[in-house]
Amino acid sequence: MTTPVAPSAAGCAAPDQAAPLPVSIDLTKETVIAGVVKAPNGEVVPGAYVRLLDSSGEFTAEVVTSPAGQFRFFAAPGTWTLRALSRHGNGDASVTASQGINEVAVTVS
Repeated sequence: MTTPVAPSAAGCAAPDQAAPLPVSIDLTKETVIAGVVKAPNGEVVPGAYVRLLDSSGEFTAEVVTSPAGQFRFFAAPGTWTLRALSRHGNGDASVTASQGINEVAVTVS
């Protein structure tokens, strides 16, 4: 029998976005897109929905930012768009991700 995992981020089933990467992650083989959502004044935006869109604009995944505005996706190498939706507004950022950690900031307005 397995123990159910409690959802995080107010009911979202995504893992805690502020948690450290698991030690089992091999960054020589994995592609991680990580970053923070910020308001125009530079303040972090907790509770924003961040969507990962592929190179054709198709929805791939969504997470909710941590209290520190952080988000993280495990993806394939390539060109991605991050779309943040929040009470402060919306914003997009593009990234060409390669193996390892790819840092991205998304500003909403």
